[in-house]
Amino acid sequence: MALDEILLDTELRMEKAVEVLRDNLRGVRTGTASAGLVEKIRVDYYGSQTPLNQLCQIAVPDPQLIVIKPYDPASLGDIEKAIQASDVGINPQNDGRVIRLAVPPLSQERREQLVARVRRLGEEARVAIRNVRRDGNRSIDRDEKESNVSEDACRRAKEDVQDLTDKYEGEVADILEKKKEDVMRV
Repeated sequence: MALDEILLDTELRMEKAVEVLRDNLRGVRTGTASAGLVEKIRVDYYGSQTPLNQLCQIAVPDPQLIVIKPYDPASLGDIEKAIQASDVGINPQNDGRVIRLAVPPLSQERREQLVARVRRLGEEARVAIRNVRRDGNRSIDRDEKESNVSEDACRRAKEDVQDLTDKYEGEVADILEKKKEDVMRV
């Protein structure tokens, strides 16, 4: 594999790690309601684990309420069970047609727990980025051993991989800081 291809692959994989972090953080509660809190919850729908956003319409009519209207009214019970079993921490209210989730204000203790969860998710993203860096450096070393490229080119490529690592770890830090501020905002 050419050095350019290795660098491109490394960058794409690091971007993917950051996107996964963003996606995971959408499911972490802040003080206001968001469809992202529930859309990835898996529902046992006719024996298949299906994401909630594929089974229903999710609306946020006001900052403290999420309304879930299933396309199939028979799935209301399954959706309610899945929400109760999830780590969202909100009790659903089922009126037979829709499910309402009243998002209560977060206590200081719960905010601190959520910040700890945000930190864990951030560390997972950093580890993923570092693993991509390791894989990229191994590919560069492999190319050098096969004598496809010069030692100087490999050194420059490793510096580029480290620059990418620093860039994406910086993005992770920025994303985490913003999310922590959102969670801690009263």
